[in-house]
Amino acid sequence: MTAAALLAIAAGLVGAGVGTPNDGGMVTDAARRSAPDGGGGSRLPAGASAPDGDAAGAAAERALDWLAARQAEELDGSQPPIGAEKYAPVALTALSALAYLSAGNAPERGPHGHSLARSIDYLLAHVDRLDESPERGYVSDERDRTSHMHGHGFATLALAEAYSCSPKTARGRRIEEALRFAVERIEASQGVDGGWYYQPRPDVLHENSVTICVVQALRAAKGAGIQVRPETIARAVDYVKRSQKEDGSFRYALGREDSSVALTAAAISTLNATGIYAGKEVAAGYDFVARELAARALTRERSELSALAPPFPFYERLYLAQALWQHTERERFERWAGAERARLLTDQRPDGSWGGSSFGDSYATAVNVLFLTLPQGLLPIFQR
Repeated sequence: MTAAALLAIAAGLVGAGVGTPNDGGMVTDAARRSAPDGGGGSRLPAGASAPDGDAAGAAAERALDWLAARQAEELDGSQPPIGAEKYAPVALTALSALAYLSAGNAPERGPHGHSLARSIDYLLAHVDRLDESPERGYVSDERDRTSHMHGHGFATLALAEAYSCSPKTARGRRIEEALRFAVERIEASQGVDGGWYYQPRPDVLHENSVTICVVQALRAAKGAGIQVRPETIARAVDYVKRSQKEDGSFRYALGREDSSVALTAAAISTLNATGIYAGKEVAAGYDFVARELAARALTRERSELSALAPPFPFYERLYLAQALWQHTERERFERWAGAERARLLTDQRPDGSWGGSSFGDSYATAVNVLFLTLPQGLLPIFQR
């Protein structure tokens, strides 16, 4: 795709409206649990579409095969940190579970159902269930010095999505108990400003990346039928809105000035998760993203660079995909995603994995699978 085409696509986002949620925000949607006893998810929900061409689907399956093979090398069902600078098994395993789910697998059902079940069982084994514990409900691993509340948020999200497809099984009952504890831990850890920080307890410190992660987890838990306090969501929404700058971007945290496309896309996705699909904050956020994408395209054209990678490309791809997917005009997502898919198919290694992240190959591979499978709509949190 030429830079001129990218400019046209990005410019078209400016001022465009956004869609209306079909479930009113954080309410239970029966359609999100259309396979109550662990069905394989072979049918696409209304309005969903398959990935663009067989190549994307084949790439996702090769990637899932690679994730499953690496996981099989671990006795506890965790995802190994191959190529990672830091060990983060909770986050890696949760993201891999979400990747399996996004391709239509359910625990013990589907081509990667057994691997998914092992991932979920690992997360369940690392939930603090002690009544007297000050961190009851926290999903952690004593070997993990990196995941923190990010990992807890991804783990809660993965458990909620897994529970949605198998609530009546023995494992489903274990997931339900763990989910209730995990949600209570998120609620108890909200800071005085309405955001969250790295540790599972209230803090005067806060940042948007963690906040975004746990709010999406709360949305998924609510969608799975778990009670979530409305006041927790209201305070979180207020925090996210107050973090927006005059240019429409969203800050890393209140009191700081650094912002980015990645954080802005993530903030839009978070507002979407709470039922906010329109309004000045969302519109301004889309405008900022459009301007930045246009500027990148122009920079590529003028400097004759084949690529201009953002600082956190996998994080940005994941949340930008979600934000554009919820846009009322489907072609906005399709045009942007087409170039991204082409890039990923070119960059995928022969063994099915991707690299290039400080969090390791499992992280890069799982996140890319989530992007490639998002249009299928099989993961409840991604449904339009």
